[in-house]
Amino acid sequence: MAKKEDQTKTKNKVAEKIQPSSIINEMERSYLDYALSVIVSRALPDVRDGLKPVQRRIIYAMHDQGIGPSSRYQKSAAVVGEVLKKYHPHGDTSVYDALVRMAQEFSLRYPLVDGQGNFGSLDGDSAAAMRYTEARLASISEELLRDIDKETVPFIDNYSGSTKEPEVLPSLLPNILLNGASGIAVGMATNIPPHNLNEVVDALCHMIDTIKIDKKEIGYTYKTFDGKESEIGQDFEIDSDVTVEKLMEFIKGPDFPTGGEIYDKEEIIKAYATGKGRIVNRARAEIEDISNGKHAIIFTEIPYQQNKARLVAKIAGLVRDEVIEDITDLRDESDREGLRIVVETRRNSRPQKVLNQLYKNTRLQTAFHANMVGLIRGEPKTLTLKMILQELLRWRKDVFTRKTIYLLRKARAREHILLGLKIAFDHLDEVIETIRNSESADVAKQNLVENFELTEMQAQAILNMRLRRLAKLEREKIENELEEILRQIDKHETFLKEPVKVMKQAKKDFQKLKEDYGDTRRTTVHPGKPGEFADEDLTQEEDILITLTKGGYVKRVKPQIFKSQKRGGKGVIGMKTKEDDYVINLKSASTLDTIFFFTARGNVHQVRGFQLPEMGRTARGKAIVNVLDLSPEDEVVAIVPLTKGSNAKYLTFATKNGLVKRTELSEFENIRRGGIIAINIKDGDRLANVEATSGKDEIILITEQGQSIRFQEKEARSMGRNTSGVKGITLNKGDQVFCMNVVKPGKQREEGLLLTISNKGYGKKTPLSEYPLQGRGGKGVIAMRVKEKTGKITESKILVPEVEDLFLISEEGHVIRLNPNEISKLSRATQGVRVMRLSKNDQVAALASPQ
Repeated sequence: MAKKEDQTKTKNKVAEKIQPSSIINEMERSYLDYALSVIVSRALPDVRDGLKPVQRRIIYAMHDQGIGPSSRYQKSAAVVGEVLKKYHPHGDTSVYDALVRMAQEFSLRYPLVDGQGNFGSLDGDSAAAMRYTEARLASISEELLRDIDKETVPFIDNYSGSTKEPEVLPSLLPNILLNGASGIAVGMATNIPPHNLNEVVDALCHMIDTIKIDKKEIGYTYKTFDGKESEIGQDFEIDSDVTVEKLMEFIKGPDFPTGGEIYDKEEIIKAYATGKGRIVNRARAEIEDISNGKHAIIFTEIPYQQNKARLVAKIAGLVRDEVIEDITDLRDESDREGLRIVVETRRNSRPQKVLNQLYKNTRLQTAFHANMVGLIRGEPKTLTLKMILQELLRWRKDVFTRKTIYLLRKARAREHILLGLKIAFDHLDEVIETIRNSESADVAKQNLVENFELTEMQAQAILNMRLRRLAKLEREKIENELEEILRQIDKHETFLKEPVKVMKQAKKDFQKLKEDYGDTRRTTVHPGKPGEFADEDLTQEEDILITLTKGGYVKRVKPQIFKSQKRGGKGVIGMKTKEDDYVINLKSASTLDTIFFFTARGNVHQVRGFQLPEMGRTARGKAIVNVLDLSPEDEVVAIVPLTKGSNAKYLTFATKNGLVKRTELSEFENIRRGGIIAINIKDGDRLANVEATSGKDEIILITEQGQSIRFQEKEARSMGRNTSGVKGITLNKGDQVFCMNVVKPGKQREEGLLLTISNKGYGKKTPLSEYPLQGRGGKGVIAMRVKEKTGKITESKILVPEVEDLFLISEEGHVIRLNPNEISKLSRATQGVRVMRLSKNDQVAALASPQ
């Protein structure tokens, strides 16, 4: 009976504790608790160190175990076991997967773990089991842990309360931007792109330079070595008026570990200004001419987070399904040296068209959807670039302040001990007598405290002192140490009182980080959308030389790389050409000039100077099909740079058979990527040259046999693009037009000289006054006496006294830079002097001057 009564009482007590609650409210509360746990404890990175909890625990566990960059590798299983044992109460798969990703060079821009063994590949191969692989911290990870032993970060209980773990790492490394982050939480996700260390550091240093330091009256409060509260220094907020556009002068855009190319400055600005944006990422490709009208498209970098094996399989599938018909071969030639996917195209196909089809139909072009969400002081926020940089500087300030307070407390404690030892030395005999007459160590300590006004800490330090420290030199050491400690205390207090010094030290630390770990950008940033021209405002204007070979290889170089030489020199190697290839064109221009490329069949293509590939002096260049969408049977024969603001109103054409034509420049304003018709070339004829004219100029045509004619350009009336032109010169049998020069009004017409160069390196200057003005269509006069020794005329140019440099390039790629004053001034009917010394089978190919 009593047992039943007890059970009834227990039920009543339980019933009293049960409170009615709406299931909707209970589900909401429980779900929010769960969501917050996932957000904070699993999926989102902390902005301060850029790490998720599992990553932070792995790095700290390896540090705690002594598995640093200079130690030997340890089994990954040992690291995973340590993390599970002390910090991470979840499955081992999640820990090992996180460790593997931190060791993959294609996943992280700056890997945090140095792995040994199979840690996966770009082909999607998974890492070997943790019992087979080994790991240790990468050198750069030390910057995440720097000063962690100086009370710079709060430590919290682990899941079991058996040990402590850091809530966040002190991280000098701006890891949130360098390696980015991706993760899916409850109700939110993050996708932060990686960036280049040099650029991020430059942006941080600029923000430090523009910070408005608003000092606060409240100082830092901390406990001293003896447990007392102390207040020192001035706290301050970090604020800057810097704009996203200004920050993008330093941070050009994401820098993916796999390289590639990204597009659209406006979208990048949007991502940085709002935290969300769509950034197009393309594989890096180059088109090479292999032989017999066939080309190879070579991919050396692929978009971030793409599987190479799947990409190759997808391309093969497109060929098999006849979606892309002009591919004849596909090979994956990747090795330890790097990635290389080769796509060979059908003979006489258009490789640029095939490349565009590949971008359209495969993951060789993808979009990185930036969604920059991270934790700021435990709260998830959508982050702008400026917010991230400000938070990194705040964290740097907090870490440095905590470290300084720690060092100040340690220095004060040491000062206290040294002052006690100094008192002991000053009263050495009395101290020894006091200790000798004391019954025990405790009594001796108490007597020292009472007799010499010492603290217990000082008295204990005196008792712990060895007899050998009573020597005179030991006393001097203590006095010197005390002086040094006082200097350190003054330094620490100065840092805490003067915020400007704190930020200067932060800037110095960042610059050292850049010096130690900085590298060049891997991902190329194109300001325009794919297929659009880039923004000229981002390009610095500078002079360039453009070379083009018969085989269709183009490049630009800086004129300064060629040193001036005397007339008759052999020159230096300007480029290495393939067998049976040679240089046919050399033009001076600017990076901001519009460059027209005219083909032998009369079509015109357009690019900007900075869009041409910049390469070294001896480089052959890139196949021009990488720049222009040329048809297989066409070739470029003329290049016309057009400077913005020039007085050019027409393009004047000359063909090999002696026809000339003028067309208004306005008809070439909207040139399609595939080019447009510039002149209608008749059968058996080819385009010889094109020049920009003002409408008031004179034209000089020169044939390869040395004939020339000079007439006013207005004699060739203006025509539309799809026309052939009128007769400019009557040719002798077997002769053809090789050069066309434009004589401008003014000084050039009055004082100008006509320079003529033969293909065997002979040349001369002749006053323009010796070339009479005639009507077009005649036979003209002799421009140069052509003989077997001189060879045929290959180049000519109008010179004025201001011209200081000329560049001659031979078919084999030799370039000579010389002063035109060294070339003899001779009459028309002469053969000239040797200007360039050539090897037996070499010939002069092209001529240019920067002016």
